Amino acid sequence: MGKALIIGAGGVAGVVVHKCCQNSEVFTEICIASRTKSKCDALKEAVEKKGTKTIVTTAKVDANSVDELVALIEKENPDIVINVALPYQDLTIMDACLATKTDYVDTANYEPEDTAKFEYKWQWAYREKFEKAGITALLGSGFDPGVTGVFCAYAQKHYFDEIHYIDILDCNGGDHGYPFATNFNPEINIREVSAKGSYIENGQWVETEPMEIKRVYNFDQVGEKDMYLLHHEELESLAININGVKRIRFFMTFGQSYLTHLKCLENVGMTSIEPIMYEGKEIVPLQFLKAVLPDPASIGPRTVGKTNIGCIFQGVKDGEEKTYYVYNVCDHQKCYKEVNSQAVSYTTGVPAMIGAMMVMTGKWKKPGVYNIEEFDPDPFMDALNKWGLPWIENFNPVLVD
Repeated sequence: MGKALIIGAGGVAGVVVHKCCQNSEVFTEICIASRTKSKCDALKEAVEKKGTKTIVTTAKVDANSVDELVALIEKENPDIVINVALPYQDLTIMDACLATKTDYVDTANYEPEDTAKFEYKWQWAYREKFEKAGITALLGSGFDPGVTGVFCAYAQKHYFDEIHYIDILDCNGGDHGYPFATNFNPEINIREVSAKGSYIENGQWVETEPMEIKRVYNFDQVGEKDMYLLHHEELESLAININGVKRIRFFMTFGQSYLTHLKCLENVGMTSIEPIMYEGKEIVPLQFLKAVLPDPASIGPRTVGKTNIGCIFQGVKDGEEKTYYVYNVCDHQKCYKEVNSQAVSYTTGVPAMIGAMMVMTGKWKKPGVYNIEEFDPDPFMDALNKWGLPWIENFNPVLVD
């Protein structure tokens, strides 16, 4: 049917490549591009060994360079660009898509490299430009953000007149055996976790200290886990796009070993994003730490256990109070057997492919810049069941206090 340019060659990109190749009727051709072409070539070799019908090519590109991106897009002429590079590079890739009038999908919103803060204002500022260019930008088509937004839109469409309270719960019950490692890009992960927490209540952000608010929850197929309130980007768009919202919170589980190591690293300055001089050269401590930690793409073979990610809703339907919980459970080892990746990358990469498919097939094709919950959730929900992330419903869930 069409061609996708996939920018990035990390763990999530690997999943996107595999899933696009499984879906060869839609993705008849893909080009994988990143700064390190050898990683792209390795992904190409991996999917071609499985006998994909999709035509796979590779290229080298610096995603910080609009000129290089424009040249690559003009050369490859894709129908859509799937951005699974770093969040710092969202705007350069969007600029290149504008210049070439190419549809765009990403999994995480833009954040400046020198500031640990992520919000949608930078990308929302492109709305009018994308409308005038007649192209679509789909923001946050991962799991959270991404599937969680689709869950919200689905709940709003089918089960509620108004949704008053939303709790997004992200549980990783996996064990990789390392004393300290991250399941996705260490730099992004640690910036996210060490930042101040926040939630939205009555239209306002309420800020908390990092890891200040803790709850315990018993997750289906995983068990009881400690979870902590974090700031997360989808809260910002959901507060605008979901009817009647009074409060939205985001919780993520962490083991004690992870938290102990993280606190120690914070105390000695290793999580800082402020540059320092070391042997006559300027380095960023967090980027150095990233270099010495295990590569998230390498931990798949040794990770066991499951993830459980979903949303709990409280609201009203036909004047009566209603609760609803929808979630996905994903097995790390099953993911690795299928696409050589652990479940955290899998749960992000599959929705990225589905989001691109929604745009390419015209189901979600509309000029402008949109968050994922602004489209009809039904075809995406159907695709989740088909492509490896089946969802489970609970109409009487245990609520988070």
